[in-house]
Amino acid sequence: MQVPLLDINRQHADIKEELIQVFTDALSTSRFIKGPEMENLEKEFAKYSGTTDAIACASGTDALILALQAIGLKRDELVITVPFTFFATAGAIVRAGGTPVFIDVLPDTFNMDPDLLEEWLNTNCAITNRGIVHRKTGKRVAAIMPVHIFGQICNMDSINATASTWDLPVIEDAAQAAGSKWRDSRAGSLGSIGCFSFFPSKNLGALGDGGMLTTNNPALAERLRSIREHGGRGYLHAEVGTNSRMDAIQAGFLRVKLRKLEEWHAGRRSNAERYMKAFADVSQVKTPVIDPRAWSIYNQYTLLAENRDELLNFLRNKQIGCAVYYPLPLHLQECFADLGYTKGDFKVSEDCSGKVISLPVFGELAKEEQDEVVAAVKEFYRR
Repeated sequence: MQVPLLDINRQHADIKEELIQVFTDALSTSRFIKGPEMENLEKEFAKYSGTTDAIACASGTDALILALQAIGLKRDELVITVPFTFFATAGAIVRAGGTPVFIDVLPDTFNMDPDLLEEWLNTNCAITNRGIVHRKTGKRVAAIMPVHIFGQICNMDSINATASTWDLPVIEDAAQAAGSKWRDSRAGSLGSIGCFSFFPSKNLGALGDGGMLTTNNPALAERLRSIREHGGRGYLHAEVGTNSRMDAIQAGFLRVKLRKLEEWHAGRRSNAERYMKAFADVSQVKTPVIDPRAWSIYNQYTLLAENRDELLNFLRNKQIGCAVYYPLPLHLQECFADLGYTKGDFKVSEDCSGKVISLPVFGELAKEEQDEVVAAVKEFYRR
């Protein structure tokens, strides 16, 4: 049986007419950029996320760049993040003029290790009249950017406590985590700014590209709105910003899909639970560990697997969708060679990159398809 890693068409089947109506409405009104659809989406997403403001933009990558600009990142200043994540996390830091500093992840949740974050700051930094300064280079530390990987929020209790001690803003890379929770708070409401991606493969995906920023800080919200439109209002510009407005059509599509998001989360969580039980007797794989304080939306269902590459090929030969997120940690990427990191610097991230494999978990996955996936994994290890 052929099993896709993701089938967006199934998700769209029962909302197809609503999506077509969004396009028809936009065509008839000729409101293609921003407008009421975007403004309503911002209000609805802010309410959903538990924040006072949501600011729509053109992509998740833009969201990260805009957030860094809004907190005042200056050229060559340091932003602390993780090496086990999608490229855009560190890429956005460089695009905004900063320099990434990597902290390794936890071996179970794949999220930033809060103890290592605190240790790095205590060992390497000092509080000065310029702010937090890296002793060796003299560069200012501008922000902490934890990544809520695969739909599970980081330990924000510990990260926020450290950020408070050092008076550093926290930018949540919540690209994969729309709707996930830490205790009773949703992603994007726990830091200074939350950054979301609506790439089509996300739990809440557009029919193109799109992004969102969330904040409870009115001044940051105002600055974000300004920066996304060339740094001004009308033809008056206080600073140089960028063009990162959301298309009205994408906003309309996302409003339709936002109403279904909790239902889709439930489907993914149910499938994740079935996998958990099914793989309980397979010693060669480790199923996702979810912090008891977290509520994951399973943007990906990611195993740590022995003989990962062989398993990957075995499943693909059986036409079972699977993928590796991510095969090479960021500190070993060629474009970041000038940062000076080498193999062995972040052993947990490197180990994860050699073992992770993601399986189909989308909410519309049929039981028979999931059984096929489980049977194939078990067959591989019996061999």
